[in-house]
Amino acid sequence: MNEAEKLELFREIVKNKYIIYNSLFLNLPNEGTTNTGIYIPLLAKLSREGYAATKQPKEIIADFFSQHTTVHNRSEQFDLLFRMVQYIERQVVLFDSVEDAAFARFNRKSLKDWVVPNAPNYGDWQTHFRKFSARLVFTAHPTQFYSEDVQTIMRGLRTAIKEDGITTIDNLLQQLAFTPFVKREKPSPYDEAQNILFYLRFVYYDTFGKLYHKIGKLIDAQPDFNPHLLEMGFWPGGDRDGNPFVSAETTLKVATLLRKTIFKCYYNHVKVLRRKLTFSKTAPLMQTLKDRLYNELFGTGSTITHQEILDILNEVSNLVESDYKGLNVEELNDLIGRVHLFGSHFATLDIRQDSSKHLEAIAQIFEQEFQVDYQQLSHQEKIEYLTNRSLQIDPAKYSDETTRDTLINVYQIRDIQKMNGERGLHRYIISNTETIFDVLHVYAFFKYCGYRDADIHIDIVPLFETMIGMAQSDHVMRELYELPLYQAHLQNRKRQQTVMLGFSDGTKDGGYLKANWEIYRTKERLTALAREYDYQVVFFDGRGGPPARGGGKTHQFYAAQGQQIASDKIQLTIQGQTISSIYGTEEQATYNVEQLLIAGAQHLRPKQYASEEHKELISDLADRSFQKYTELKQHPLFVPYLENMTTLKYYGATNIGSRPTKRNATEKLELKSLRAIPFVGAWSLVRQNVPGYFGLGSALEAYADRFEAIEELYRDSPFFRVLMLNSTMSMKKSFFPLTAYMQHDPKYGAFWKALREEYLLTKKWVLHLTGETELMEREPLSRMSISMREQLILPLLTIQQYALQQIQANDPDKEIFEKLVVRTLFGNINASRNSA
Repeated sequence: MNEAEKLELFREIVKNKYIIYNSLFLNLPNEGTTNTGIYIPLLAKLSREGYAATKQPKEIIADFFSQHTTVHNRSEQFDLLFRMVQYIERQVVLFDSVEDAAFARFNRKSLKDWVVPNAPNYGDWQTHFRKFSARLVFTAHPTQFYSEDVQTIMRGLRTAIKEDGITTIDNLLQQLAFTPFVKREKPSPYDEAQNILFYLRFVYYDTFGKLYHKIGKLIDAQPDFNPHLLEMGFWPGGDRDGNPFVSAETTLKVATLLRKTIFKCYYNHVKVLRRKLTFSKTAPLMQTLKDRLYNELFGTGSTITHQEILDILNEVSNLVESDYKGLNVEELNDLIGRVHLFGSHFATLDIRQDSSKHLEAIAQIFEQEFQVDYQQLSHQEKIEYLTNRSLQIDPAKYSDETTRDTLINVYQIRDIQKMNGERGLHRYIISNTETIFDVLHVYAFFKYCGYRDADIHIDIVPLFETMIGMAQSDHVMRELYELPLYQAHLQNRKRQQTVMLGFSDGTKDGGYLKANWEIYRTKERLTALAREYDYQVVFFDGRGGPPARGGGKTHQFYAAQGQQIASDKIQLTIQGQTISSIYGTEEQATYNVEQLLIAGAQHLRPKQYASEEHKELISDLADRSFQKYTELKQHPLFVPYLENMTTLKYYGATNIGSRPTKRNATEKLELKSLRAIPFVGAWSLVRQNVPGYFGLGSALEAYADRFEAIEELYRDSPFFRVLMLNSTMSMKKSFFPLTAYMQHDPKYGAFWKALREEYLLTKKWVLHLTGETELMEREPLSRMSISMREQLILPLLTIQQYALQQIQANDPDKEIFEKLVVRTLFGNINASRNSA
């Protein structure tokens, strides 16, 4: 299918279907008062014409009320604006559902197109799938603005739209009209775990299981050919970084829930399979397995292990092959493969905490247990205390809640591993790692909680996420590799060291180009270092939804990495909207996981990523971009602008996540403590998207008189090309006319102009580089989708900016306008998809 055919298909099954089903909104049960749906196209038209004529949002709203409504008093105006926002929110739900329902129709390339038996590279694929591992790590980061009830309706809508079930669609839209979007209370960490587990149980159990079975058949392998090929990680309940509501009690409850959930899946699967294996020798075995799984779910304690499940299933499989002509053995092998994949744990629960919290805990422990001021010790003395002392600390002796919880959590890791197996919890991640001690503090916690060195069955994972952290990463890791005790620890961990790199905070700290390039160079250095010491390094990427947080063209990013970067395993975080919009259905999840598996294939990768000359060129561009971005960050109005001219301060009021928007509880907003999600989200919500391109235009313009060097780089470097294309996506979702009124602000006017100037500069040079006349010209499907979404919510954006203008003017109804801003965030974020 060529691009023209795809565009025509998009018009037929997305655009036209949306228009048809959108007409059903006019008959919704809450539309009997003032026909809200009729007003929205009128405000959309006024907005398009108004911004073209440089009108301000408040002027557009005034024209709307005076020209198209009979609404005059403030109370009626607020009522209409709120209802319009709610109406548009639901239109976005419909568009998402229509587009998702069409996903499988666009004839995308699958694994079967790559892996062809008897082809010259078939042996390479067999080797790849036997050794490779891809891990998706689900986080509870607050980027999902659809409630669980709304997501349930969307799943129904997708199915009904595929079947053109107009009556069902109408019924679901009516249900949607009465279903609230806004949560009255923030979810607890356990609530978040339950919400994401819904996807694991009803999407990924089947998606991963079927895909693993399909690959096994493609490469002619047994069901146990690679239990690590498709893995899932899980952060809700284990991620404490900046979230004081996660406790040791939460961690244990979530670990138990993960076990219960996978055994529910096994139980339901066995019930179905039991009806297909009714043979005299197999039926009793399947019934025994069913009964034992039932006892596991509804009895007390753990009564069966995943290995015992496998033993029974393998015995059944042997009988089917020997006595019953292999009847239904494929269905049986499918289940056996899933038990190998998911074990007793379903997904690996990770523990994460910020290094500063560990330092505080260590200081308290040293004062209480050793009567020593930790900060006054020398470098060598710290190492001696942290690696050679063993204790059996009583957590109850510590009054500090974080320290006490940290110790309890370390103690209970052993219990969780006993319950779910080591695969159930085997990583402790340290945010903001910058020194060797950030790693050794965690090792010491285990020593101080009674663990012998040989019993620490945990991968200690440094997370380098700042420019300083990445610059020092190879020094930190070399120190660790030289330390005899850590050498012994890695020997017990199969000589494997996992390192996490943070795209979100990296971009917040260093800007788009600098962060991505530094992460790449950090991976190269750490790979070379690990190979020098004969260790296997595994990179775990902390990625978000938008390009400014490591999202965008993820598959192309990994495929563009050369062999100087360790890539036997690909591990990355997915969260919130990324879960529902990229991996939310079986079709989407299958396609995107397959793309990760293909991207990791060594035999498809370039042996040499780029020449030294090209590397020096990217480094220079990154440094120039970083300089420009740093100047922006250091501008005295940078944080005040974010706080007062964007929606930043309202992000936390949406109640979409348990985690606060800042790492500390201080009243004053500081960039260092601001989480990357609200930081990137705030720029996106006002359609400025600064983190996705700022500094890039200035860097490119520096080569104006020798631009052929940049063009050569773009042509020859897949990695640089992916970075440019991702930045193009950020700019495509920007719309500076929306906030053009800010240029007249006496305090922030010049600052806004500086942002727009860099945007226009970047757009100019990127278009020149790519040879396009408009952004994303060579990606017509994505471009059309983005354009339709932006037009859909243009009235909502106008309402949002009007409310912000009134708040900035200290309007007497400021409190109501603030509620209006919060309400606009849902439709805004959802329409943009992966923008936070």
